[in-house]
Amino acid sequence: MNYKAYPDSYWQKIEDCLKQLKNSKQPLVAAFDADGTLWDTDLGENFFQYQIEHNELNLPADPWNHYLDLKKINDDPRPAYLWLAQINHHQTIDQVKSWATDAFAAIQPNPIFAEQHKLIQLLRANDVSVYIVTASIKWAVEPGARALGLTDDCVIGVETQIVNGLVTDKPVYPVTYRAGKVEALLKKTNQQQPFLSSGNTMGDFELLEAATHLRLAVSAASRDDRLFRTESELLQKAADLNWLGHRFI
Repeated sequence: MNYKAYPDSYWQKIEDCLKQLKNSKQPLVAAFDADGTLWDTDLGENFFQYQIEHNELNLPADPWNHYLDLKKINDDPRPAYLWLAQINHHQTIDQVKSWATDAFAAIQPNPIFAEQHKLIQLLRANDVSVYIVTASIKWAVEPGARALGLTDDCVIGVETQIVNGLVTDKPVYPVTYRAGKVEALLKKTNQQQPFLSSGNTMGDFELLEAATHLRLAVSAASRDDRLFRTESELLQKAADLNWLGHRFI
């Protein structure tokens, strides 16, 4: 699919901000949500489907409905997001990462938004530390980060503790959803706030709100997509707050 490019005025604003901040000699951080923000797919759920089809995990008879039902409990999806990591209990982390790499490679065509790739390249060329902060499991998103020229360490996502190379079912906190995204990012950056944040749904609102200078809301969901409503709400918030907003389609 051909996605709409950012307006020239956006690039000018970003470049002007970079120039201003670099003159101050301070280290810079930028933060991006993953699914729907950097690529037009959900890598966490794509990995889950891959595991259902290819791996011998101890899953319920109807894994998808179990996951969706978990998301509805108390209107809090965090236990469901954690469960997608916990199903890898007893697997080696190397095996899980290998599955994730294969799952990402199977996605055709490449789902990465070219404008976001271009933005990350610009940021890295200006010595900005770029982080991906996601409510998907970290291991599922790492191959996407590598495709953007980033490292696994740049991904902050849902995960469980690794003991002697094995995945456990013990959660790593905070769970990277809504305010938890900001908490986890600041923990990683020694409390340094991002100068730029980008996201696509209201689940990213706090992450965008935490940015000190530039906040970029994006959207690519079609009207019949389950994300369309929350993406539209974030775009409206962006307009109301004078943030940058862009619809890729």
